[in-house]
Amino acid sequence: MELPVRGDAVHTLGLALPPQRMARLRGARPLKRWRYVGYYAPELMLCVGDARIGPVPQRWWAVAYPDGSLRERTTIGRGGVDLSGSRVRVRARGVEIDLVLEEPGGVEVVSPAGSDAGYIWTRKQADVPARGAVMVDGARTEVDGAVFIDDSAGYHARHTVWKWSAGNGIATDGRTVSWNLVTGVHDVEGASERTLWVGREPRELGPVAFADDLSSVGFDEGGALQFTEWSAREEHMNLLVMSSDYRQPFGTFAGTLPGGIELAQGYGVMEAHDVRW
Repeated sequence: MELPVRGDAVHTLGLALPPQRMARLRGARPLKRWRYVGYYAPELMLCVGDARIGPVPQRWWAVAYPDGSLRERTTIGRGGVDLSGSRVRVRARGVEIDLVLEEPGGVEVVSPAGSDAGYIWTRKQADVPARGAVMVDGARTEVDGAVFIDDSAGYHARHTVWKWSAGNGIATDGRTVSWNLVTGVHDVEGASERTLWVGREPRELGPVAFADDLSSVGFDEGGALQFTEWSAREEHMNLLVMSSDYRQPFGTFAGTLPGGIELAQGYGVMEAHDVRW
């Protein structure tokens, strides 16, 4: 079976995929893998991540508020972050996050990466029930809602560039909606990771186009979302063996999803990443 492949058929490919152990190297390419959990709501948004590029770990967390304030930290090492199992835990100075997730399973995609038999895998889960609390400087916010989860792994090209958005909201007709939109990785039409969930039912979306400044994203199928930023996580580094130009703003969305679904409320993130790894 040729790549890319979307859905349950990814596990008939004969490739090592999570939860199986994947080789640390495929040719000259190191294994890159990460888990990202995002909670997007009107009172606050947060993300917690755990990544590894070859042998190098990186962990991060951020809590964003609608007034534009942002608490965040990125570390090499544990950094008080624990994403083991279906749990999200952060212990840092002035910040505690503790969430329990009920993961239902998600949309899986395997795509080729480069011309030397490299491949990449992802699983996206939306509208995942989550309960717990966030404590920032003694102020406690109860969480009883849903999170978005991105699990990814593979042997990405040395130079990889993508734009991405994840979010959730309520349509004007009362239905819950979530989305995962991307260009640059897993974006081949017919077997992409682009997904719209309506009432937790997923369907693949066609190509999208992001504004260079991440102020909007348009759909080939019709419709567009406009984005208003609260605050942003950013990283701009250029080391000998790795460079990264990264921006991920939190904010609100307005507009129309494919199928004429008009948003009454929308919350989430945009992202642009240009990385040599």
